[in-house]
Amino acid sequence: MEEEEDQQKILDLVKELVNRLLSQNPKPLTPNPNPNPNCPDFQNSLRYAIRILSSRLTPSIAPDAAAIAESIKRGLATKGKSSQALTLAELYNKFASKTGPGSINNKWAVLYLLKIISEDRKIAQNAPNSTLLLPNLGLNELALSNELRTSRDFKRREKGYDNGVLLVSKDPENLLEIAFKEFVNLVKEENEVSEEVLVRDVLYVCQGIDGKYVKFDANVDGYVLSDSIKVPRATRVMVRKLCELGWLFRKVKGYISEIMDRFPAEDVGTVGQAFCAALQDELSDYYRLLAVLEAQAMNPIPLVSESTNSVNYLSLRRLSIWFAEPTVKMRLMAVLVDKCRVLRGGAMAGAIHLHAQHGDPLVHEFMRSLLQHVCSPLFEMVRSWVLEGELEDIFAEFFVVGQPVKAESLWREGYRLHAGMLPSFISQPLAQRILRTGKSINFLRVCCDDRGWADTATEAAAAAGTTTRRGSLGYGETDALETLVVEAAKRIDKHLLDVMYTRYKFKEHCLAIKRYLLLGQGDFVQYLMDIVGQELSEPANTISSFQMAGLLESAIRSSNAQYDDPDILDRLKVKMLPHGTGDRGWDVFSLEYDARVPLDTVFTESVMARYLRIFNFLWKLRRVEHALIGAWKTMKPNCITSHSFTKLQRAVKLQLLSTLRRCQVIWNQMNHFVTNLQYYIMFEVLEVSWSNFSNEMEVAKDLDDLLAAHDKYLHSIVEKSLLGERSHSLYKSLFVLFDLILRFRSHADRLCEGVYELQARTRASSLSSQDKSKSRRQTRDNPSEPGSWFSDGRKALEQRAGEFLQNMGQELEEISKEYTVLLEGFLSQLPVQQHVDLKFLFFRLDFTEFYSRLRPGT
Repeated sequence: MEEEEDQQKILDLVKELVNRLLSQNPKPLTPNPNPNPNCPDFQNSLRYAIRILSSRLTPSIAPDAAAIAESIKRGLATKGKSSQALTLAELYNKFASKTGPGSINNKWAVLYLLKIISEDRKIAQNAPNSTLLLPNLGLNELALSNELRTSRDFKRREKGYDNGVLLVSKDPENLLEIAFKEFVNLVKEENEVSEEVLVRDVLYVCQGIDGKYVKFDANVDGYVLSDSIKVPRATRVMVRKLCELGWLFRKVKGYISEIMDRFPAEDVGTVGQAFCAALQDELSDYYRLLAVLEAQAMNPIPLVSESTNSVNYLSLRRLSIWFAEPTVKMRLMAVLVDKCRVLRGGAMAGAIHLHAQHGDPLVHEFMRSLLQHVCSPLFEMVRSWVLEGELEDIFAEFFVVGQPVKAESLWREGYRLHAGMLPSFISQPLAQRILRTGKSINFLRVCCDDRGWADTATEAAAAAGTTTRRGSLGYGETDALETLVVEAAKRIDKHLLDVMYTRYKFKEHCLAIKRYLLLGQGDFVQYLMDIVGQELSEPANTISSFQMAGLLESAIRSSNAQYDDPDILDRLKVKMLPHGTGDRGWDVFSLEYDARVPLDTVFTESVMARYLRIFNFLWKLRRVEHALIGAWKTMKPNCITSHSFTKLQRAVKLQLLSTLRRCQVIWNQMNHFVTNLQYYIMFEVLEVSWSNFSNEMEVAKDLDDLLAAHDKYLHSIVEKSLLGERSHSLYKSLFVLFDLILRFRSHADRLCEGVYELQARTRASSLSSQDKSKSRRQTRDNPSEPGSWFSDGRKALEQRAGEFLQNMGQELEEISKEYTVLLEGFLSQLPVQQHVDLKFLFFRLDFTEFYSRLRPGT
């Protein structure tokens, strides 16, 4: 009863609407301001209105009122009707703002109806001979149009087409029903298998199971519908397209099963396991979709003439719509499976990340969700390494690789980056900072025995806005990761440098090495040379290292070195180098500094070997200087006591003075060279390099900066001191000059010893002469014979002195010539050296251009 009452109310409202429209029509076919409900026009219009309202034509667009309004407005603006477009916009705003009781809920349907009516009118204007819906002409026009259409229906059926006209009249002869039945019979004749069966087979295939008619063919590597089954070609193509999803599912499912069977193999790892888990989650959603589709597949597919609004059925075309999004996802998963089959760890995460760079929002969001699962183990490794220094990588998946090494090699060789495992979403500078932060924690823990880094890591996490808990970082949070790494690195590196400077006194040890190994402590070096000189002049195989250690202790106690830190003095030791045949103590004596953990991270064996090489060079230079000073000490008294030789023959006396003068000139030349060279080494090289190193230590931000500054400091000394590879020939020339100067020292000593002996014998001869004179005065009657011993002794003395001085003069002349040639060769190489400081050394040695004038062509 209630339903009949509602229908009656609707009928009354429609009648009232038709009545008003007929009475308000501005151009009716038959003027009738108060139409009679029983008149034919009213009845025809009423039937037509009810037919329109009873139609079930479903629009193919989304129910979006704003979009429809915008489409209408854009159409008006395109035609140049801007004023109408503005009016429409104002009316739509008023229409859309009305809410509450009495307002229209389904606003988009009203706008859609108006849009369709407007389009139908345009079509009617373009095709006046066709029968279309013309609502805007009034219901009288509709009725007339209906009558005209009815009169032409039979003619159009005879022609076999309707020109795209939408028929709105009744079908009293049931021709439409007959056509539907004929269509159904035709479909049954063309299809050996019903569409319901094919749909169920496709659903089976999408689960990796062969259907009754659709099976997997290994020859074509895909699911196919047997050629013996009679189906239309369009249906066969549709089935084949739908079965692509099953083929993709088969590949993804097979990969998951293979990986999980191999786990925990090293080539799978935690990232691979996470990837399989993410794929399995996606397949779970896929299974849920298939369950829904299987439920719909149980409903029969209705005939074309049957109503389909109340039944959820599943046809091949509907299945293609359902499968659109899953196919895209499954295709992506299959591509990733092929790409990641031989990858693991960070390389796998990086390969998946590259596929996430996609413009399709669906693909981008799907890849993002997948990567959040895949990268979870990787980000956990980063968090553990940066905040705890723990390398939780049992399957070698992390881009930081560790290896067992000694404590002194922990920083340089203990950890390194594996470029193949570095994912593309982590930049190289960020990876280097991650590596250094974890290394700093391990260095503090292992080498420095320090635990203060734990509080520093907690502060860094708080400053970065995260926590130290597991799972605090994930994919898509690269900025947060970088912030955490930067904060952790800044604090931990600062703490590490504080420990090195304060607890282990790194700066003090560097200064101690400069003072003792680089011979910067002048009084200590001078005293050491004085007390070990005699011992080191002996053959190397006769020298005791224990005796040398005792002399070293004596040098320390006798100089200002005794006031240094005892820990520093305890590290200073004597080292005797391997010796060969003919080596002297000077050739094998050296000092070494015991750099213990953690200082040996900076002062490694290779670094101390370079320090030893510098020490040997400086020690040789100091030995040459010491030799020249010793020569001066032996030569100076001869100048003072030269009046003792006044009674010698003039020729011998002139020869003596000439030889002494020649020796003095050679000494002056050698002393000038050695003094300027030593000044250059001690001030231009050592002090300048130390000053730069001290400044760089102050601004160093981490241990790598400190190591780089020290390497630069050591490299600067080596290059400027002629010890570099590019100065090898210059270095050899210099050492030949040093050997010549030491040889000159031995000749000068021989000369001075000869002069001392001549002086002593001359004095003895003078005393004997005085005694003989007294004796002759007493025995005047016995004159001395010409061949007496005195006369013969004096002549022999002068003769031997002349020969000695002549030989020494010749040897000194040879040394002078050889020295001049070697020095000129050495100076000629200085201007062509690449290091600019060596050119300044040439300027210092040849300040007056004396040597430049000696060389021809300059």
